[in-house]
Amino acid sequence: MKRLAATLLLALTAAGCSAPPALSGADSRLQVVTTTGLLADLVRNVGGDRVLVDAIVPDNADAHLYEPTLRDVRNVVYADVAFSNYLLLEAQSVIKTLDANLPEGVDQISLAEGATKYAAEIVPLVEDVSLDTVWLGMRATGTGRQPGVTRSSDIRVSATAVTGPGRMAAYLTESFGNPDVFLDSGDGFAAANGFRDDTMTLPPDAHTHMSWAFTEPGVYRLTLRAELAVTSGSKPLPLGEQAFTFAVGVDPSTVPGMTGATVLRGGHTDITTDIDTGQLYYSSDDQRLDPARTVVEVPAKALREVPAGPGLRFLGRPGTHIHQLPQAVLGRHVHGEIDPHLWQDVRNAQAYAELIRDSLIGADPAGAAAYRTNTDRYLRELTALDTYVRDQIAAIPASRRHLVTTHDAFAYLAKAYDLPVAGFVTPNPAVEPSLADRRRLTETLRNLRIPAVFLEPNLRARSSTLVEVAKQNHVKVCDIYGDAFDDRVTSYVAMMRFNADSLRHCLT
Repeated sequence: MKRLAATLLLALTAAGCSAPPALSGADSRLQVVTTTGLLADLVRNVGGDRVLVDAIVPDNADAHLYEPTLRDVRNVVYADVAFSNYLLLEAQSVIKTLDANLPEGVDQISLAEGATKYAAEIVPLVEDVSLDTVWLGMRATGTGRQPGVTRSSDIRVSATAVTGPGRMAAYLTESFGNPDVFLDSGDGFAAANGFRDDTMTLPPDAHTHMSWAFTEPGVYRLTLRAELAVTSGSKPLPLGEQAFTFAVGVDPSTVPGMTGATVLRGGHTDITTDIDTGQLYYSSDDQRLDPARTVVEVPAKALREVPAGPGLRFLGRPGTHIHQLPQAVLGRHVHGEIDPHLWQDVRNAQAYAELIRDSLIGADPAGAAAYRTNTDRYLRELTALDTYVRDQIAAIPASRRHLVTTHDAFAYLAKAYDLPVAGFVTPNPAVEPSLADRRRLTETLRNLRIPAVFLEPNLRARSSTLVEVAKQNHVKVCDIYGDAFDDRVTSYVAMMRFNADSLRHCLT
């Protein structure tokens, strides 16, 4: 790794990037790199004069989409400590830049995961306001009794048959909005080169959210077959096969042969493969449900329009109506059901500060007293901030205390300060809102008599739908900050105070 650092330094210097000051002995401070400016601000408050902090994602940029530069790589190469938020907040390219370039022995501290040891509270990314249908994913589980199973093994779940009145599709929407199709009954289920096209591959103990679409109402039955590949290139071992039933736009109680069956209407459910027993079943709220006695309801209110864009043409022409169980969380991931925006609850930011303190002490024991003194001062400031945010929001009349935003990134703010999320344009800003999204937003504004909607300044260019619908309904558009600073808001404390003031002013 040291040789790699030296090689990168030569390359960066040749490209016009000078070496960091610490290399010449001009700066003896602890070199710290963070993924975002918000985390850099927390580190500066804890570290004080003993740290030199650089953020990879600059102000006004979107941490979900940012691509690191050579200068970012240089900062990582010479870091003594690195902090990320993670829980899939940052773009994978940012995380890979840290993992690939940190010097040997320097750890990346993921604050969102680590802060739970300091009493930080986490909440699901999916809020009840959006849970009007079941969220159906795929999961592989088991203790690995099969010989030779490791985290590199593959569980392959293949669709072998679909019956129903129309076409059925299941797909992943990646973090940047691109679909990855797992199942499309319209092109058949023929196997090629020993593998079926309609196959989902998962490592052991992993799960992913998915979208499910149906072109016509009626009863569908999907047959899935599971296999285990212990090592790459090994002959797959058969596990099991099972049929799953969906009631699409029809009464589930009328499904032939399923009288008295359990109906899945809401919550988070996975089609699960158990690699120990070979069984396929539904896992829902820690319950194991038999597919032969269970029906997944895809209600009439799940009717959607196919959005414009070539990526979703496999669902039909833009504007065509389909029934859809939408994907709960965008991206292919294991822990994506946890909302990564913990700092919107100031008490969680205090947990971040304590974890940062202990991490800096570990890297620089000589500064322990200074880090503890700085943290104690900052925790008092954050306690006062928490009280201020709570008082400002409490001053908003309950009938007007509804939050409508660009995308779903404020669950912690809502939970901590009693500010219900009434709606958002789309779960992820990378996805273009559909006509159905616009209709639901319009109905929300009218039914709740919403006086103002809120958008993040760094997402203003991608917020035309929110602005247009608000204008049509004579609703104010106000600013709220999520995870990026700008020239107006340059610190975490300033960000939370601004948000509290903006909410009170615009909703009162």
